[in-house]
Amino acid sequence: MQKGGKKEMKYVLVTGGVVSGLGKGVTASSIGLLLHACGLRVTFIKIDPYLNTDAGTMSPFEHGEVYVLDDGGEVDLDLGNYERFLNIKLTRDNNITTGKIYQSVIDKERRGDYLGSTVQVVPHITDAIQDWIERVAAIPVDGKEGPPDVCVIELGGTIGDIESMPFVEALGQFSYRVGAGNFCLVHVSLVPVLNVVGEPKTKPTQHSVRGLRSLGLTPDILACRSTTELDMNVKEKLSRFCHVPLQNILSLYDVPNIWHIPSLLRDQKAHEAIFKALNLLSVVHKPNLKEWTAMAKLCDMLHKPVRVAMVGKYTDLSDAYLSVLKALLHASVACKRKLVINWVSASDLEVATAIESPDVNRAAWNSLKAADAVVVPGGFGNRGVEGKILAAKYARENKIPYLGICLGMQIAVIEYARSVLGLKNANSTEFDPNTKNPCVIFMPEGSKTHMGGTMRLGSRRTYFHVTDCKSAQLYGNQSFIDERHRHRYEVNPDMVPQLEEAGLSFTGKDESGQRMEIVELQSHPYFVGAQFHPEYKSRPGKPSPLFLGLIAAASGQLDALLKKSVGAKANRYAIGKGMSVSPHFRYSNVNVAVGPFDGMYKTSNGLHV
Repeated sequence: MQKGGKKEMKYVLVTGGVVSGLGKGVTASSIGLLLHACGLRVTFIKIDPYLNTDAGTMSPFEHGEVYVLDDGGEVDLDLGNYERFLNIKLTRDNNITTGKIYQSVIDKERRGDYLGSTVQVVPHITDAIQDWIERVAAIPVDGKEGPPDVCVIELGGTIGDIESMPFVEALGQFSYRVGAGNFCLVHVSLVPVLNVVGEPKTKPTQHSVRGLRSLGLTPDILACRSTTELDMNVKEKLSRFCHVPLQNILSLYDVPNIWHIPSLLRDQKAHEAIFKALNLLSVVHKPNLKEWTAMAKLCDMLHKPVRVAMVGKYTDLSDAYLSVLKALLHASVACKRKLVINWVSASDLEVATAIESPDVNRAAWNSLKAADAVVVPGGFGNRGVEGKILAAKYARENKIPYLGICLGMQIAVIEYARSVLGLKNANSTEFDPNTKNPCVIFMPEGSKTHMGGTMRLGSRRTYFHVTDCKSAQLYGNQSFIDERHRHRYEVNPDMVPQLEEAGLSFTGKDESGQRMEIVELQSHPYFVGAQFHPEYKSRPGKPSPLFLGLIAAASGQLDALLKKSVGAKANRYAIGKGMSVSPHFRYSNVNVAVGPFDGMYKTSNGLHV
């Protein structure tokens, strides 16, 4: 991998054809994991062709959850997949958007960097894209020094989309720029089976590859999505008409959970096809996926359920809470439990719904009451807020384990002020700017005129002020922790003494001691709120401590867990016999599309992975 004393960077580009939602994200993540298992250091770049500078101002209904990085970058949820699969830390520059590229080129034009030139898509935009990729690919993301060996690039959208054309052109040029043996293209396409005919149809993939070639890109590997494994006749047909070697036609069929995908790629020798294209056959070893395979088998064996009510605003789109669901799964598997999610629309719990649609209200309350634990995740806007307050009240009064994240913590504080302090009009200034008892206020450093990138974002430090609280014990009795944030409102510090006198304990605060980070109700089995988003740093085999505490409390294991945590650092968690590990799949009791892959690799029995 050396050329003239300098290590050559290798690139693997993952594109998608026919339809969106095929699973490019999980395919790219699995390829990265497979290469890592062969001894290579891997980094990722996700290209999103939309004009937004970042994902921060988009509704979850538009693009799923906004994933937050350590540096405060608000990025596409696929970067969360990359971080979880390889346990790496990416930066905002690992997510390229059309908005970022055009902004950088326009800034250069205003400075006079292109003085005398007519600034055009080709070559200025396409050059900017290539320069960005080359620069970011050399940044280490695994905590080690020196550049990575391989950069996996995922191009969002579908080949043929108008908005992605500059990126396709740039990547075509880039393949020549880096030279033969340094660039491998994996094209993910659909091979559907029509019910009327009952056989796999290859024509959509043929057309997709033809379109890809017409744009200057030639696939080295075809990753074919299908419901069942493709037989040899179908592979031979694809090879013949798409001009791709037979051994490079991969069948990515539906499996019980996505932990099986890296093994599926390995069994079809995908790594050898990639290494051949990248001239790496002689410098890497066989992939070691022994532990990964064991985790895949373990997650198939979970049967004893733990039921969690997710009380939110965007319950019709589970992608809006993808990282929360992953964190719940990490914790559930550590507790040897099968996760079942009860989706509860917060507005359905409200009195107004009880009057207008009593059946809907009754069903929502039945779903909430059937749960072993309650989660109120983050969110913005006043829709469903009163329903979330009712959910927090129910969990507090009935000793049901509760975890409030960001807004969910603020909700818990408002409910406590109303119910325990008797401040009936207590509220957040976000929902009632004129409230006489503002429990939650706008942060002084926030901007009320610009929305994008103006929140309190990224990794911030929280100091524990109470040492014998559940949250401190779950974090291994550390004096401080670093977690990722995304908010513009905070608990009003002027009301903290009054709340604490009434029994609410603010166990974690920022370095100033004026910003509340963790709240607990010590008299409750598990009632915890966090201003930060612990879900963003949850990893397989290393679940977020607060989520682990929630699931442990819901399954009767919290006391045993806290005893294990005393005097120990929260670096790996095990409950029951043997070491617990956590896969990237999830169970759901509703049949909805999930993950950044819109239902990829799901079974028909409600198990989503």
